Amino acid sequence: MSLINVRRDVSDNFYRYKMERLQTKIEGKGNGIKTVVVNLPSVAASLARPPSYINKYFGFELGAMTNDQPKDDRWIINGAHEAGKLQDHLDGFINKFVLCKKCKNPETDVHIIGNDRILLDCKACGQRTEVDLRLKLSGYILKNQATKKGKNKAERRAAKRAKQQNGNGTKENGNGSGGEDGSEHGSNEAEENGDAAGSDDEFNKVQAAAPEADIEVKDDEWAVDMSEEAVKARQAQLPGEFKQKLSLGDDDDEDGEGGGNTVYDELGNWIQQETEEKGGIDKVDSINIYLKAKELEIEGKHRTVLVLAQTLFDKNICAQVPKRASMLKQIISSERHEKALLGGTERLIGALAADNADMYQQIVKILQLYYHYDLVSEEVVTKWGSKASKKYVDLSTSRKIRKAAEPFLKWLEEADEEESSEEED
Repeated sequence: MSLINVRRDVSDNFYRYKMERLQTKIEGKGNGIKTVVVNLPSVAASLARPPSYINKYFGFELGAMTNDQPKDDRWIINGAHEAGKLQDHLDGFINKFVLCKKCKNPETDVHIIGNDRILLDCKACGQRTEVDLRLKLSGYILKNQATKKGKNKAERRAAKRAKQQNGNGTKENGNGSGGEDGSEHGSNEAEENGDAAGSDDEFNKVQAAAPEADIEVKDDEWAVDMSEEAVKARQAQLPGEFKQKLSLGDDDDEDGEGGGNTVYDELGNWIQQETEEKGGIDKVDSINIYLKAKELEIEGKHRTVLVLAQTLFDKNICAQVPKRASMLKQIISSERHEKALLGGTERLIGALAADNADMYQQIVKILQLYYHYDLVSEEVVTKWGSKASKKYVDLSTSRKIRKAAEPFLKWLEEADEEESSEEED
């Protein structure tokens, strides 16, 4: 499924915060007609908000009845409502109840102080800003928080379904009760360190505990500790969906991304502009691309590889890799670079597969070319293929890509076994 920017007013393709586009289904007729928001749990998980908040907001904006605690995870709005119209209303919800009022990032927690204040606590800039209590949804949130220490059954089911839709469950992937990959929620970095990204349940536990912890806090006593340790601690508390996207450090941090104004975004935007002006990416000279990266002083950075993998290639990637291999080899100099190449390729394949599912089948040929031109090593690609990850794409897409890559991974394994046998002989 294709993703869109959480802030749709940001047109930058490299904007870090993504969510699924709303999908709806009209059911019934006459006075009984209703709209089912099919993927509301997944969208809500991307925004780190309960699905009930969003559905109730839709109801207030449309003047329609909604179900707030569905027993079957079917989030319904009475009447017939187009997905596009709901998407427009979702923009309003995001602006009022998700985005930090200072830095406009969606990395916020909802804190309820007493029974008359709703604060958005931003994990990116540390600012606390108040939600307008005149909004109808504010009243709903305050009214319901006192009796809901944790998530109700409907919200727990919705969170579970959101994980399934993100590729971690049984319905979409056919892995029985979760399969071998049931615990893969975090980024590659978290997996390598043995730490899974925070789950939606963990987030709500923090939410439930927050009111009591913050009751004694006054505005004039609020101060933000911006030390490196404190920033990392706040980042660790983010929901998994945001944890994988947040970049607070410098270029030595693991595969951070631009938010629309970094040198990496500048490189990507420049390549796209050159592609449009020249009538195709194949007409953009590799030397000029390298010189642009050098001009930006990022020709040796692994994030540069992440950008190039998504901008140098299109559906004709198998014909394009040999032409770009020499330039890429000048940049790729470590395992981190190789991982960035594979991660960027995952994103490219995932995006192209939205319109052409046959793109998944090209991954074998792509990996063969990467391996042939020494752009990836056997060790790195083998480790990459051993475990799906949602560091670069959603978990479902990651699994599909690795499933399609199995013939190449098996070939690598058999070739290694043959070499071992020859050495023993």
